[in-house]
Amino acid sequence: MAERPYILLSCGMSLDGYLDDASERRLLLSNDADFDRVDEERSRVDAILVGASTIRQDDPRLLVRSAQRRADRVARGEPADPVKVTVTGRGDLDPAAAFFTTGASAKLVYCASPGVPAARDLLGAAATVVDGGDPVDVSRVADDLGVRGVRRLMVEGGGRMHTQFLTAGIADELQLVVAPFFVGDARAPRFVHDGDFRWGPDHRAILAEVRQIGDVVLLRYALSDRFGMP
Repeated sequence: MAERPYILLSCGMSLDGYLDDASERRLLLSNDADFDRVDEERSRVDAILVGASTIRQDDPRLLVRSAQRRADRVARGEPADPVKVTVTGRGDLDPAAAFFTTGASAKLVYCASPGVPAARDLLGAAATVVDGGDPVDVSRVADDLGVRGVRRLMVEGGGRMHTQFLTAGIADELQLVVAPFFVGDARAPRFVHDGDFRWGPDHRAILAEVRQIGDVVLLRYALSDRFGMP
C-alpha cells in the first residue's frame, strides 16, 4: 500500500482565533512577505486541499504565483502547479469557480457517497469525482491521494477541514500565522470547531519554530514523528 502523504496544515488567524470576519469581503490576515512564504510552501507540495465552503466563499485559485518557482517545478519534472483537491458532502460546486478553471493541474473532488453521481454530472470534465465515504473520511482521502502519487499535501482550510484532519490524528505539521488584531464576532468562522483532539493539556504539541514576519508571527508545530520530512 502507498504511504500516506506528509500532511501540512497551513492557516492564518486573528488574535482571537478567527479565520475571517462575518462580512462578504475576504479578511486579509497576513502580509506580502508571508504570502510569499506560503507560495514557497505551495511550490514544494504535490497537492493543495481546501474544503468546499472555502471554494464557495473565497473562490481561490490555489496556484503557485512565482514564475520562477513554477519554472523550477517544471524543471524538476513536476506540473507547474500542485494538484487541487476539495472535499464536499453535497457535491454542489460551481464548475465555473476558479478552483476548476485556473491552472492545468488535475482537480480532485472527494464527495460523500450519496452525492457522487450528481457531482459527476455537474462537474463533468472539470474534475475527477472520487467517492470519499459517507460521510467523507479524511483518512480515506489521504490514503487515496497517496495511491495517486501525492507525497506532500498542504491543507489550507477552512476550519472544518483543519478540525477533521486534526481530530483524525493524521496531520504531521501545523503552520499557524497569527495576525495582530481581533475580530470579536462570534458569527465569524474559527480556526477549528469542537472536536476530540489528540493534543490537549496532557499531550502538548511540540513548538518547533517561532518566526516574526513583519507584523505577523509564524508558529510551526510538530504533530507527528514525521515532522520535517522532505
